[in-house]
Amino acid sequence: MNIFLILFLAGTALGVIADILLETIDFNFRKKHGKEIPEEVRGCLDEATAGKTVLYRNAGYKTGIYEVILSAALTAYLVFSGFYPSIFYTILNQNLSPYVSIPLFFVACEVPAFILGIPFSLYEEFGIEKTFGFSNMTAGMWIADLIKSVIVGLIIFVPLICVFVFIFSHFEVYWWFFLATAYLVFSLGLSVIYPMFIAPLFNKFTPLEEGELKTRLESLLTECGFKASGLYVMDASRRSGHSNAYFTGFGKSKRVVLYDTLISQMTAQEIEAVLAHELGHYKKHHIIKRMLVVVPVIYALLFAASLVLSTPSLYEAFGFTFSAGKIELMFAGIFLLSLVFGPWGIVLNPVTNYFSRKDEFEADAFSKKLCGTGEHLVSALIKLNRENLSELQVPRIYSLFNYSHPPLLERIRALKD
Repeated sequence: MNIFLILFLAGTALGVIADILLETIDFNFRKKHGKEIPEEVRGCLDEATAGKTVLYRNAGYKTGIYEVILSAALTAYLVFSGFYPSIFYTILNQNLSPYVSIPLFFVACEVPAFILGIPFSLYEEFGIEKTFGFSNMTAGMWIADLIKSVIVGLIIFVPLICVFVFIFSHFEVYWWFFLATAYLVFSLGLSVIYPMFIAPLFNKFTPLEEGELKTRLESLLTECGFKASGLYVMDASRRSGHSNAYFTGFGKSKRVVLYDTLISQMTAQEIEAVLAHELGHYKKHHIIKRMLVVVPVIYALLFAASLVLSTPSLYEAFGFTFSAGKIELMFAGIFLLSLVFGPWGIVLNPVTNYFSRKDEFEADAFSKKLCGTGEHLVSALIKLNRENLSELQVPRIYSLFNYSHPPLLERIRALKD
């Protein structure tokens, strides 16, 4: 009757049941209404596209259910088979430095889930995305991306863990405070490094060529006082037919990135409206407001973790032997806390999604005001929805848990109100 084991089992079961239930609700809703063309998009979307969207989303539904069940089953097996303590004590018995043994333990714990995810990733890319005309990937490109992702992940992850080990070793009481601070500094540093060094490993970024589009976008940035290091086009079409646009970076490394697929699908006015939406997040200080919430939460969670990590029952629940002051065991405890409380994150989804959708509505309204009309953003959103085969309508409970952005029809109605 160990409380941590009970929380692990209940959270895992809740996550699986909630995921299957929500996806099944959406699947049944799609069977009834998936091919309907609402009045708001009539003339822009046809029944053939709606029918293709239904097939595309159904294909993802089936594989998603299998992956959720198998992932939960794998985690349960690893817990009850004693895999984690076995790996931990095997590494510990090698008498390695904590700067080596602790990263090694974390990497070893991730290997089973990584292996399980490979066939699902392959099927998604070559069985679903290829079938529906999105994927332009070759087997060689897929393998190269996988290898690069693993290498980049290790280059980022291992030094970060070593910094955490140093903090644990030198700050016995207030390690949680310095750990949270180090994590936040690392996150800000990564936002600077990513656009300049990591993203170019996977895609080619070229400056947006001179013309009407660049003139419009530069004028928009100037009007909003947004200083970017440049406007870039990403060769997204080399891998996929999906389209998007985003801001990336921090400080002087900020840049605006447009998918080449987006440029080929939209008019200059529509792209301008999309960029105005992104600028809305900047002008409304959504990122800063989110950080004002997230930063205290990180400190609070790590403080709570510092209290729980000294509880022997946490380790005993998963087959570990508690030993006070053992730095390696403390890191094993952090991993165990992620196992116990990670699945419970679904409970917070409606709250975080509510505030995220609220920000999106505000950014849409800002775009409408800045551009003088919401029509171009409406047509851009419809095109994004059509080209990405996104659902037109979803059950309210499904969007409550799974949509960080408002569904298309809600955004259109708000813009036309």
